[in-house]
Amino acid sequence: MTSIESVTLDVADPVAAEQFYRAAFGLDTRLRLRAAQAPTTGFRGFTLSLTVSRPATVSGFLDAALAAGATSLKPAATSLWGFGGVVQAPDGAIWKVATSAKKDAGPAAREIDSVVLLLGVADTAASKRFYVDQGLTVARSFGSKYVEFEAGPGPVTLALYKRRALAKDAGVAPDGGGSHRLAIRGTAGPFTDPDGFAWEAEPAAA
Repeated sequence: MTSIESVTLDVADPVAAEQFYRAAFGLDTRLRLRAAQAPTTGFRGFTLSLTVSRPATVSGFLDAALAAGATSLKPAATSLWGFGGVVQAPDGAIWKVATSAKKDAGPAAREIDSVVLLLGVADTAASKRFYVDQGLTVARSFGSKYVEFEAGPGPVTLALYKRRALAKDAGVAPDGGGSHRLAIRGTAGPFTDPDGFAWEAEPAAA
């Protein structure tokens, strides 16, 4: 089964970015950073979502991110689906932290249950077919609006969302162009999907 082992963000200053992500989210090998500054404007077409267990943990991660230099795009709030908020890291990547729980069943814990990479796509059905052909298995699908694939053995889950809807969910305008400044490293690839998102092959274990 095709799976995502990590995502790589292209950043101007990898040292500063690493300091931010350690302070904000404490992410491990699921996130990689490399020095690159390919031209990009506006919304880069993706968000990264951290799913956690309770509202207090959401608030803890968002507060840590803001203290480390992130910008708030959507303050933490209760919604129909749970509790969450959105921030933009200093490197420009957009992060959502959310939980399906609306009430705390315990104290905040600095633990991430799952990492979801959401790609904003032009044609959800076409992108779904493309990824199925690459070996991914659909876990959930809501017509032409949203598709989520099984994570398999990888630590990152892939999901597809209409670009305009994803931008709205993130609290930004949908316009943008140039580089995504993102590379997806997995057990398939290398290839580039219909929306220009690049996959890189995960090196075989020694």
